[in-house]
Amino acid sequence: MNWWMLTIRGIIAILFGVIALTQPGITLTALTLLFGAYALLDGIVSLMSAFHAGRLHQRWWPFMLEGIAGILAAGMTVLWPALTLLLLLYVIAAWAIVTGIFELTAAFQLRHLIRHEWLLWLAGASSIFLGVALFSAPAAGAIVITWWIGAYALVFGVLILALSFRLRHWTNRSSPVQAFP
Repeated sequence: MNWWMLTIRGIIAILFGVIALTQPGITLTALTLLFGAYALLDGIVSLMSAFHAGRLHQRWWPFMLEGIAGILAAGMTVLWPALTLLLLLYVIAAWAIVTGIFELTAAFQLRHLIRHEWLLWLAGASSIFLGVALFSAPAAGAIVITWWIGAYALVFGVLILALSFRLRHWTNRSSPVQAFP
């Protein structure tokens, strides 16, 4: 029933990805604040999803943990904007891996409830892939890291947006009791 929350997440991720890809020379402070804003918005939407899932007596804790992880990542990036690129890279990498694990958990739990849950599997796998790639190449240049993050956000956003449209279609055909929150 709350497919629109995934739509918002997808649109935010796509916008972030486009900005990161078209502005590769962005300064560390601007990238830090931009990532912090994205992680904060993503965390808030995840917390809203947890609230709605709880009201419908659905599994809410993966959304809650994902929301907390996003808000913590945002807080760290905003409180210390002068972090070195290496530290920012590790914060983003850890956030991506934690987010990916919770997305894979959600996909596993929803595999019997929705069709095409593979989109959520791919979104989770792409999050983990980004985290591992960033941890494995800490000395990469700022432009390359910006491109990696932008490409990830674009792919993730498209996958989540596609999933939201599938859920919208599924919800319109299902009864409200069966609908995914």
